[in-house]
Amino acid sequence: MKFLRIGTEGAETPCVLDNDGVARDVSGIVGDFTPETIPTLVERLSEVSLGTLPAVSREQARIGTPMTQPRNIYCIGLNYSDHAAEAGMAIPTEPILFNKSAATYCAPNAPILFSPRMTKLDWEVELGIVIGKRGLNVSKVEAMNHILGFTVVNDVSERAWQLDRGGQWAKGKCFPNFCPTGPLIVTPEEVGNASDLSMWLDVNGERMQTGNTRTMIFDAATIVSYLSEFMILEPGDLICTGTPPGVGMGKKPPRYLAVGDVVSLGIEGLGTQTQTVIDVENASWI
Repeated sequence: MKFLRIGTEGAETPCVLDNDGVARDVSGIVGDFTPETIPTLVERLSEVSLGTLPAVSREQARIGTPMTQPRNIYCIGLNYSDHAAEAGMAIPTEPILFNKSAATYCAPNAPILFSPRMTKLDWEVELGIVIGKRGLNVSKVEAMNHILGFTVVNDVSERAWQLDRGGQWAKGKCFPNFCPTGPLIVTPEEVGNASDLSMWLDVNGERMQTGNTRTMIFDAATIVSYLSEFMILEPGDLICTGTPPGVGMGKKPPRYLAVGDVVSLGIEGLGTQTQTVIDVENASWI
């Protein structure tokens, strides 16, 4: 299944794409895609003939976040061998874990916000894991049964805050709109092999990142099992699994985002995103 939400912010319609790619309104069955409804989504919707449900036009429509607000956003650092080499860092022997504030979560095409205090605003295309079932001490064998699906994430980062200001990475990861997510959540059986998906990111039409999830050091099942050793994973939790090489920090010389830049990114089978960098003072909702 492929889940997405369409409509104005705060009033999105939850939809599932049918076999022809038509978005079908499932609000009458599940209400919305929330941490509370996620555990039974696939079971409830598998009993429905999608063709009998109302079609929702995607032309000129706003694509919202693919689910409502997650309780937690976890991230894995340096999880691509080629990115670790780019950063000049040793390959981790265990997943490097950090958090993003839940307030970073936003729609896939929402703007990236630039603060005048930023000097090294960077991009990261990432495979996102959406947890579908609560779990603690989940074995690697059982881990995929705890995944609702996969999505596209831009793990936007302010490198000066992350690396030059001391303390933990979270400071460079938690500004508003630093986690554009979507457009889709795609279930594992629909994705196929999540360890062999091509991914890319452009800035102003210039290719910056070209990668594949096969260079991930820790795959999806390993990450879910590992995190569940330390915490209860809840339905709707989002896990950002790391980025391939080509981030601005790794360029020679380094290259960072400025107001007016346009970032486009995507992952095979999971859709694409486009964001424009705007001055935070023009973000009237902040």
